[in-house]
Formats: sequence, C-alpha cells, structure tokens
Amino acid sequence: MSQNTTQLTPSQDADTRYDSDNGVVLTEALSPYFRPAEQTIVCGALDEQKVSALAQAGVELVINLQADEELAFDEAKAVQQAGMAYEHLPIASAADLKQLNILAFDNILRQHHGKKTVMHCGSGSRVGAAVALRAGWLRGRKMDTAMERGHSHGLTEKLEQETYNRLLVPR
Repeated sequence: MSQNTTQLTPSQDADTRYDSDNGVVLTEALSPYFRPAEQTIVCGALDEQKVSALAQAGVELVINLQADEELAFDEAKAVQQAGMAYEHLPIASAADLKQLNILAFDNILRQHHGKKTVMHCGSGSRVGAAVALRAGWLRGRKMDTAMERGHSHGLTEKLEQETYNRLLVPR
C-alpha cells in the first residue's frame, strides 16, 4: 500500500505551503503534520502554542480524538477562546474504533463540512484509522482506497493491521 501523504518539512520550498494559512508555517508549528487537502490538517497532540498557531492560520474547527487522560491542558477552553469550534470524540485505543464512534466522527465532519479543520490525536494514527474506516464502512470505498485515505490522514503501522482487519468485516 502506498502512502499518499503530504507530510511537509520546514525546509521545503514556499510553493508547497498553503497561502490560506495567513502566513503561518504550520510545518514548523505542528509535528507530525499531514495535509491531505487544503482545508484538512492532521497532527499530533496540541498545546497552547499550537492552538494559537492554528487560530492564526485560520482554522475553524478542531476535532480531538484523544482520551481525557491524554490531555495536558484544557484544550476545549483554549480552542474556544481562540475563536475556533471544538469537537471531542475520545478514541483511546483500537478497541474504540467501533462503528458507533465512526458514525459519530462522520456526523462531526458532515456538520462542519467545508470548514478548515484540524483533526488530531497523539500521533495522527487514530485519525488515519477513523478516516479509513469511514471511507470503507460508510462511503463504500474499496480496501486499497480506504487504506490510502487513512495513510494520507496519518495512519501508521501502529494501527494499520487493526484498521485493515476491521475493514474486512462488513458493517
């Protein structure tokens, strides 16, 4: 399976950066950083400085897949004070990659369709798994396509096999 991921490094040319980020170089603010589409950003855990950078970059929505015990600060408050919408859907482990949670994830994305969105967990892998499962289970995408979507959104080896196995079971 090929990774179709836009994971930029700070040393890349300016023409690979997005003009819609208000001059903020998100590759320097976020790590890991995936940009599967201009309006979609996937990254690892946030802190107050990252929240500020996202707000300055024009992000409208933050979707947090981290469990409460993973959070080092009041992320909801920081995001909302920075003027962004906040959605929290805890997916603590592979065990939480259930159809009910993927349906909730899909609902969040549909409610905020067209908004500049950051989705994050600790590393981006749970976001990638959720995106792959959404593509396969809810959008009827073939296995390869669903997995490619997951990889472009941060799916790593950590959850790759579990995601693949779950996609084998029709929902």
